[in-house]
Amino acid sequence: MAKNENKNKKFKKKLLHKYRLVILNEDTFEERLSFKLTRLNVFVIMSLSSILLIAGTTILISFTKLREYIPGYSSTALKKKAVELTYRTDSLQQLISVNERYYSSIKKVLQGEISSVDFNRDSILEEARINTSQLNLSPSREDSLLREKVAKEDKYNLFETATSNINSVLFPPVTGTISEPYNFEEKHYAVDLIVESNTPVKATADGTVIFAEWTVETGNVMIIEHSNGLISVYKHNASLTKSQGELVKAGEVIATSGNTGELTTGPHLHFELWKDGYPINPTNFIDFN
Repeated sequence: MAKNENKNKKFKKKLLHKYRLVILNEDTFEERLSFKLTRLNVFVIMSLSSILLIAGTTILISFTKLREYIPGYSSTALKKKAVELTYRTDSLQQLISVNERYYSSIKKVLQGEISSVDFNRDSILEEARINTSQLNLSPSREDSLLREKVAKEDKYNLFETATSNINSVLFPPVTGTISEPYNFEEKHYAVDLIVESNTPVKATADGTVIFAEWTVETGNVMIIEHSNGLISVYKHNASLTKSQGELVKAGEVIATSGNTGELTTGPHLHFELWKDGYPINPTNFIDFN
């Protein structure tokens, strides 16, 4: 027991024994600074300095951009960019899918790749037929009151809208003789109109040019997209006066007729009408004489 007490006293004495740290001038040995220290003070100062150094380094790395240079440490900015790129990639994939379907439909219009099965009107009407016996078609009280109110307001209305009639009128692209009529069985989804070379070709209705390029078989081709799923096609033109993306009005000159392309036998206009992806007979809607 006495030995342990002596050891403890010696240890405490060593810790509390005072030392003097002196800084001298090497040339003159003049004393500049001096510090009175103990081993305990040195240990405490070194411990606190280490703790402050570790805490300062941790804060500096956590709240500054230095953390990005540490291997394995994820960056918030990089995560945000990765998420944005993921969303953009998904959007681009959807856009590419839409464009592929769009170009596929345009290719179908240009090449006339239509199956006769797609035009079975009886099957379409049969699928769309509704059993009216199961429907209650009697007007309700609120409906009757609304109809009466609207009828009174329209009675004194001085303005009449005729948009439905205007939209149903199609402008003839050219005036000429039909050399080859529309024939679905022979896959001739157009009317060929004999005209002189460089005759102005006009838009059949308001719309947007979605194709205006040269093709080997049909020469200069113009395709215009109109409202309600209607598309008009003009082939074998000598020149085109409109480009893709331009807006056109009904009756506006869009091209000049000619004899371009391999599948032509003389100056004429090959004119097609498509509705919702299906060819229709232009003579049912336009008088070319």
